[in-house]
Amino acid sequence: MTKFFSWFLYLFLFVSCSGGGGITDIDEPDPDPVPDPVVMAYPFGVNLSGGEFGGIYPGVDGTNYGYPTSKDLDYFKSKGLTLIRFPFRWERVQHELNGDLYAIDLGKMKTFVKAAEDRDMPVILDMHNFARRSFDGGATSVVIDAGPELTREHLADAWMKLANEFKSYKNIWGYDIMNEPYSMPSSTAWFTIAQAVIDKIRLVDTQTPIIISGDRYSSALHWVQFSDNLRNLKDPSDNLIFQAHIYFDKNISGSYAGTYDEEQATPETGVTRIKPFVEWLKKYNKRGLIGEYGVPDNDPRWLVVLENMLIYMRDNGVPGTYWSAGPRWGAYKLAVQPGNNYTTDRPQMKVLEKYTLTDSK
Repeated sequence: MTKFFSWFLYLFLFVSCSGGGGITDIDEPDPDPVPDPVVMAYPFGVNLSGGEFGGIYPGVDGTNYGYPTSKDLDYFKSKGLTLIRFPFRWERVQHELNGDLYAIDLGKMKTFVKAAEDRDMPVILDMHNFARRSFDGGATSVVIDAGPELTREHLADAWMKLANEFKSYKNIWGYDIMNEPYSMPSSTAWFTIAQAVIDKIRLVDTQTPIIISGDRYSSALHWVQFSDNLRNLKDPSDNLIFQAHIYFDKNISGSYAGTYDEEQATPETGVTRIKPFVEWLKKYNKRGLIGEYGVPDNDPRWLVVLENMLIYMRDNGVPGTYWSAGPRWGAYKLAVQPGNNYTTDRPQMKVLEKYTLTDSK
C-alpha cells in the first residue's frame, strides 16, 4: 500500500504539473513586472538675448541688436546651465514674406548654434515676435491671421525654411515657433496657426521637437483658461513640447515696478503660479518647459521665490530657461549676464547654478 500510494502521488503531481492550473501555479513566480517608464533628466538654462533687441527691423547688427557669443556660452556652461533659448526676430531672418532667408543673419545664427554644438549645449530657436510682424520698420505690427496681409501660411513658410537650414545640427532642442502670442483674433486662432506650422515643419524635419507657447503671453497661471485646446494639436512625429512663462510681480508682467511687499509676493508665489500648467502636463501626459522666469537683484526675498519654484520644477521633471542673459542688457535688474569680463556673478546666479537638471528615474 505504501508503494502504491507513493506511485499514485507521483502520478498526480506529474499530471498537475503538466496541465494548466496545477499546484505548481501557486509556487511559480509571476512574470517580470513591467518597468516604470523612463523619465529623462532635462537641462536647465537661460535665454541668451540680443538677436531680438531693438525696435527697428531689420536694423543694424551691432547697433540695434546683436547676437550672443561663444564667451557667453562658456560662462553658462561653467555654471551647468546648458540649455540655451536663443531669441531672434522674424523680420531679420526673412525680409520678405515667402522669400528666401536673409543669408547674413542666418549665417550669424548658425555660427552661434555651431558654437553651442561644439560645447554640447542644446539650443532652442525662439522666434520672438508675439504672433506679430512689422511692415514699417518697427513702428507698428500686424497680428497673424487678423487679415490677408499676414497669415498662418506666411509663418509656416518661414519655419519650414528655418527647419530645413537647422535640422542637420545635433543640438537643436526644439523649434520655438512663436514667443508669447496674445490678443489673437479669436480663441482658436493660435491653435490653427500652430497646427499649420507643425504641418509645414514636418515636411522637411520629422525629428526635431516643436515647442508650442501658450496664448495670453504663455501664462502658466492662466494656461487652462487660454491654452487648454493646444493639447489637441496633431504632430505626426508625436514630439511636441508645451511652453509656459511666469513672473512673480503682481501683474505677472516681469516689470517688477514695486518692491517685494508692494508686489504682494510670498515665498510660494512661483510654485502657485506654475502649478496649473504643471498639473495640466501631468493630466494629459505632455512634455513641458518654463521658457521664461526671472527676479530682480534688489531684494534677497525674490531669490527665495525663485528657488522654491526651481525645486518644484526639478521635482516634477519640468526644465526651464531663466530670463535673461546676453551682452546687451546693461543694468537690467533681472539679467544674469556676468560683469567684469565674465568674472562677477549676478546675485541670482547663486540660486540658478544649484538647479541644472530635472529629476529622473
